[in-house]
This record gives sequence, C-alpha cells and structure tokens, in this order.
Amino acid sequence: MRFSLAWRLACVLALTVVNALAADLTTLPRPKLVVLLVVDGLPQRQVLDYRDQLAPDGLARFLDRGAWFANANYGHSFTVTAAGHATLLTGATPSRTGIIGNEWRDPVSGEPQYCVADTSASYIGHRTNAFDGTSPKNLRVETLGDVLRGQDARSKVIAISGKDRGAILPAGKSGTAYMYMGTSGQFASSSYYMAQHPQWVTDFNAAKPADRFFNTAWTALLPEAAYARSVPDEQKWFAPGGGKLPVLFGVAGEAPGPRFYSSLLRSPFVDALALDFARAAIAGEALGQDEAPDILVVSLSGHDYVNHSFSAESRVSHDHLLQLDRLLQAFFRDLDTTVGRANYVAVLTADHGFMPAPEYSASLGRDAGRLSPALLLGLLNQGLEKRFGEGKWALYYSASGLLLNQALIAANGLDPETVAQEARQLLLAAPGMAAAYTRRELASGSRSGEPFFLQMQKSFSPDVPVDLQFALKPWWMFGSGSSGSTHGSPHAPDTQVPILLYGPRWIRPGRVDSPVGVVDIAPTLAVLLGVRAPVASEGKPLPLTAP
Repeated sequence: MRFSLAWRLACVLALTVVNALAADLTTLPRPKLVVLLVVDGLPQRQVLDYRDQLAPDGLARFLDRGAWFANANYGHSFTVTAAGHATLLTGATPSRTGIIGNEWRDPVSGEPQYCVADTSASYIGHRTNAFDGTSPKNLRVETLGDVLRGQDARSKVIAISGKDRGAILPAGKSGTAYMYMGTSGQFASSSYYMAQHPQWVTDFNAAKPADRFFNTAWTALLPEAAYARSVPDEQKWFAPGGGKLPVLFGVAGEAPGPRFYSSLLRSPFVDALALDFARAAIAGEALGQDEAPDILVVSLSGHDYVNHSFSAESRVSHDHLLQLDRLLQAFFRDLDTTVGRANYVAVLTADHGFMPAPEYSASLGRDAGRLSPALLLGLLNQGLEKRFGEGKWALYYSASGLLLNQALIAANGLDPETVAQEARQLLLAAPGMAAAYTRRELASGSRSGEPFFLQMQKSFSPDVPVDLQFALKPWWMFGSGSSGSTHGSPHAPDTQVPILLYGPRWIRPGRVDSPVGVVDIAPTLAVLLGVRAPVASEGKPLPLTAP
C-alpha cells in the first residue's frame, strides 16, 4: 500500500508524540494482557447518570480507581457499529478504514455490500447466509493487533462479540474473531481464521451455555423506585413488548431453538455469554501468561439491541446497564485471579452513543421528529424531475449518503456536479436536515468551514464514495419505523462515549476533562505495549501519566 508524503510526515510527527509519552513509561514493564471492553451503544451520559447505583467494582473500578475522560468523542459523523469498531484499534476514521457504515452500495453497480462479508469464507460448523460477516477483507488498514503480532507472532489477539462486525473489525487481519450464533447459542469463528475450532471452543459450545437461560426471566435488579429517573415503561414509541420487566426468555413446552437463542441478543444474557466465552478464551489460549503481550477484545452487544427498541432513556435500558455493571464486576474479579491485577490494562468504551427517541425529545420542547427515507427519496426525485426531466435521478441510500443515477445524468449530457448541487439544495430544504455536501466538496474540502463538514469528511471514503452525504439536525431521527431510537449522527448524544482505563501499575487515576477522541485509544495502547501505532492512525496518546 502506498502512502503520500504528507501521510508519512504525519506518521513521523505522531511517533514523536508517542515517544514523548513513552518516556514517562520506560521504566515500567509491558502489560501481559490488554482487555478492550466495548459496550455497544453506550452513551457517556448513561454511565454518569446512574453512577450512584453502580456496584463497587464494575464500572466504578474505572471511575473511582482508574482514569476516565469526561469529554471523549468520535470524530466522524456516521456513528454506527461497524465504523466505530473499525476505529477502535486502528486509530483511524472511516475515511481511511474504508468502513463507512454497516453496509453500503457499490458506487458503480449499486449492489449492496456488507462491511465484513466475504463469500470466500464461511462460519465453522454453522450455515453461512448471504451478507453474513466472515472476514476483515473490507478493512483497508492495519490494527494494533496486526502491529503487535507482526513484532512477535507469539502474541495473541482474540475478539469476541454478539455481532460479527463487533468481533471481526477489532480482530484485524491477523487476530481471531468469534461471534455469537443466534441460531444455536454458540460462538463460532470463520474459515478465514482457521479450518476448525480449537478444543476449548468445542468444549465451551458442547456445554450449551445459552440453554441455562431458557425459561429464565430478566428481572429488575433494584426496587421500582430506583428507576424513577428513567422514562416509564410502555411508551407508545417503544417497540412491541413495551420494555417492561420482567421478560421471560423461552416458551414452556418448547426446546431451546433459534427463536430463543436470537432473543437473548436483546438482554443482559448475551453479554453474560460473551464474558463467559472470554473467560474460556483466557484459559484456553493462556492469555496474559507469558512475556509476549496479548489483546482480548470483548464487544458486549446487548445494550445496543435494548436501546434500539426502547431508547437509552428507558427503564429497561437503565436496568440493562446496571446488570452489565454487575457482570463486569464479576469478570474483573476473575481477571484479577487468573491474570493478576498487576499484569493487565483494561479499557472500556463504546462504538457509538445513542440519541433519545424523538418523541421523548419533543416532550421536552425540542425540535424533534422522524424523517422517512422513502419520503426523502421521493421528494428528492420529484424535485430533480422538475429541474432535469423525467427519470429516477436519485437511486439508493449508501451508508450516510445517496448515489445518483450517473447513467441517466450522462445520457442527458449533464454535469454530475450540477445535478448533485441541485440535489443538495433539495436535501437542505427537507424537514430536519442540518447539512449536505457533494462528493466533489467532500473530496476537495471546499466547504471545510461549514457545519459538520469535517466530521462528514471523516465518514467519506474515496474508495467507496457517495454522491451526496447528509446529516440531520439534533434530535431528529432518520428511519422508516415509528418506534424505538437509533444513532448515526454527528451530534453529542451519538458521538460522546466513555473512555475509561484501569491499570494501577501504569495509569494514574483521575478524571480528565480535556477533549480526546476514540482515535486516541490505539496509539495509547501502542505506547503501553511498546510497539508503533498503526500506520493509518489519526490519534495521539491520551493525556495519561504513570502512577
């Protein structure tokens, strides 16, 4: 891969900054294990809103005895799962990783593309369907794990998630990803990584750990009065089921099957399974047991599923965070025993935050609403037809943008930028629209002083370009449904996430208020591991000091 002179110079400058921080840590040994915990869809506000209800040694371990950053954000605009997970250990935004969304369209053929799909690889022991995620083929840059294993092949990089993209993208090209199979309640890797599972994985799956939750109820952890600060149950904008606890998983008289196993994704039980599988990985792979440091990534997917259905303001989301907090407390105690408190560094963050449901925001007097993708596409084509004549001028949504009908534009002898500019003006006139920019503007940087431009530029990749990229106003939601909530905007509810670190041998505890980015995690861990940062990294080491 070739890089420009400017990029190489930027890398040299970044290395200088890294070395400055490293000088403070030269007398310290490398951690034997780095544990990166990713809570899918956890906004920073939730961690702090319920701080008084946390267990003594779960999230509070970071807040009371670790370093945590009160103003940590993603720098890109389209804040979705794949884009965030790709950033974590590359230190790069989607403009460099090529992971511009969970899915997108091929800009030439218009064919749908899934971020971690690869038809040359298949799940081990499980059926592989179209658009299932099986490899990091689309990830265009190296991860910290790739750097670490390139330096010492004895180092191991294991990534685990309830979602394929949550495991594959942090694992990089040379790690190993394991994902939860909603059809069986097991964890599986793909043929990209290996021909067959190691024995410890086979043993874990043979024990059918998910079955213990069959006919088990998710019940609230605290008395009802403890949830008074959250939105009451059974709101009209909640997904079917109403978000009211307790919730029973499994149907009496039925054996555990795909419907039951997939239902666990919207519960704390899938996170309990992921952490149990992480325990098995630590033992089975002997992580943190020798002088070659290892990386373990555990992406906890349940919170995202809950928030999509009921929003982060709901009582069920409130309880889910508390349940997860207790699961983390137990996991940390096991890490202390198996790896040793003085031998590992733990980092907790999220792949994105979450916007409040528009109905909740409207109840607070905010300008809020839902914008239908079908309605917007119809308005756009109606306006373009008035200007340029009959035809479907806007074809598809792709990640956070639109693809125009380039064949129709060429057939009518039109300048593509002229059509794109007309489409941009139509987008800006749509309800709830905050900003829109054309492919040419994003590539050239010609509107760099305008709102959200730099964030949107970081979500634009020249390898998988869109013709127009847009962003809605705060509190507005883009989606076809009338219930639930989502993420994907450049606004603080979606971009602001926790960055929490614990490692008393390496990190001085305390709150840090200076602005930092999620892109800073990878170069920070590179310093601790004594390796260079990934080449494409845009971040700098976090402002930490040794104890």
